[in-house]
Amino acid sequence: MKTIFKISTLAFVFISPLFLHAGDNEQKIEAPITSVVVYLTGVEVAHQKSVMLLPGRNELHFIGLTSKLIPKSIQFTATGDVSILAISNRVDYLFGQKKNDARFNQLTDSLEMLGDAFAITRGQIEAYEKEKLMLDANRSIGGNDKGVASAELKLNADFYFSRTTEINTELVKLHRKENKQQEVINRLNYQVTEANQRTNPPMGEIIVLVNVGGATKFESSLNLNYVASDAGWAPSYDLICEDVGKNIDLKYRAKVFNNTNVDWKDVKMKLSTADPMKSAAAPTLEKWTLNFDNGYNYNTNDAYQQQQNNNNRGVAQSLESQNLANSAPAPVTTKGGVAYDWDSNDDYSKTKQETKVPIQYEQIQISELSAEFEIKAPYDIPADGKPYIVDVTSYNLPATFQYSCVPKMEKEAFLMARITGWEDLDLVEGQANVYFGGTYVGQSYIYTRSVDDTLDLSFGRDQKLVVTRTKLKEFNNEKSSTTTKKETYSYEINVKNTRKTDVVVELQDQIPVSQDAEIIVETPEISKGNLDPATGIITWNMTIKAGETQKVVLTYTVKYPKKKTVNTRKYKTAARAKF
Repeated sequence: MKTIFKISTLAFVFISPLFLHAGDNEQKIEAPITSVVVYLTGVEVAHQKSVMLLPGRNELHFIGLTSKLIPKSIQFTATGDVSILAISNRVDYLFGQKKNDARFNQLTDSLEMLGDAFAITRGQIEAYEKEKLMLDANRSIGGNDKGVASAELKLNADFYFSRTTEINTELVKLHRKENKQQEVINRLNYQVTEANQRTNPPMGEIIVLVNVGGATKFESSLNLNYVASDAGWAPSYDLICEDVGKNIDLKYRAKVFNNTNVDWKDVKMKLSTADPMKSAAAPTLEKWTLNFDNGYNYNTNDAYQQQQNNNNRGVAQSLESQNLANSAPAPVTTKGGVAYDWDSNDDYSKTKQETKVPIQYEQIQISELSAEFEIKAPYDIPADGKPYIVDVTSYNLPATFQYSCVPKMEKEAFLMARITGWEDLDLVEGQANVYFGGTYVGQSYIYTRSVDDTLDLSFGRDQKLVVTRTKLKEFNNEKSSTTTKKETYSYEINVKNTRKTDVVVELQDQIPVSQDAEIIVETPEISKGNLDPATGIITWNMTIKAGETQKVVLTYTVKYPKKKTVNTRKYKTAARAKF
């Protein structure tokens, strides 16, 4: 009978490999990655391999792991009569150097040859400079008390002039050659650094000391799990609708990135919204308070996105601070066997820093009940930090359509789809590519913080609804008395449906809201619109038949003391050139 022992290092005392007993049966194990659970920030990696274990102590070295693993997340299991004595980990900075990489070797060989050529050029420059110093030191040819013949003086002067000219000419050529060689060396060194980071990154190693019972060796199935940072996923949606009144195809995709320095090859994958560093302690409820939500709706996605970017605080920092490589010393860069200092002013050092774009994170809200998606097909995700599209699932959703018009801000109507029962879809808020009628119409944002069971999705602008908002000049006026001033504003809004079917339209406009008892706002005419006194927003819900035009009139007055100034118009800000 097989017995499975499981030791979680969340509650295990780590010891250094220095304390392991010499003479233990040592094995180097390169266990393949069998599956990954990718979280929004972080990944849980699973390795599995069967090995032969000898009776007594066995020292198992799992090598070639990511150096970004979280030590306290390590879990190890083994089948058979196996007792786990100790688990430890370390970073192996020479792991990649042990493997032959043709591209890296070619680059280092070229760098060594260029280093030799650069040293030769530098030596020639020094030789010419020393010769110049020697000529300058021997300019006195006749001594201080005795002169020289004019012919001899001319001969020496001509020699000094000719030789100095030759030396200076050669120095100009050599300095130009030296600069070009240095430029090539810098570029090649940059390539070597990039190749070294890609092919020879520091790798993690986990050492497990086990004791095997019995008198004979046997084959045991080893399973190793741990959580690593610098990986994750973000939702990516496609919203596809052929026409108003038809169902919506929602394709749920994910952008998965892997920056752990270890490629995921043909692995089984799950995506999860859970916390990868979930505690073993039982949960406790905290006080839950309610307040008014000042969030954004679908008409202010740009503002919402800006707020999210401003709130970006790197939610993955807690994982980064725990991985093995976080406190590791920086690797040394060499050129052709000679150490070169990377100066902070070096152009290629700056280029390297600029081209290494870190993963950006944003704060989002997700359901307290975690969702998990099992990906049907295995995937290859290279460890290059780039996002790769993974198909999650797809839905065919019935929806009701209506148009949203805010002509004060936009002269075009926006087609909105309303979906009920969206809570069962396990959506995570994020960007969506919108296709309508076989045409890409732009990007929308799936905003899941809705407080009701209806999710509004924007399908972009529709040119087939013509909306105009015109100021009625004959009704716009300003009147004054001895103590007060009264301003009247009147607008006519027309909505024309050029579609061949009837449409439902939600039309909105607004009046100013007074914040002072001396400022009185009244609405003589709002064409049966629904006015919200708290916000000043007026809403008209209308059904417009094919080819029909409907009209509403908005008239409001502002009355205030004559001696005071009130800004009764609303403006937007824009940038312009200043001369």
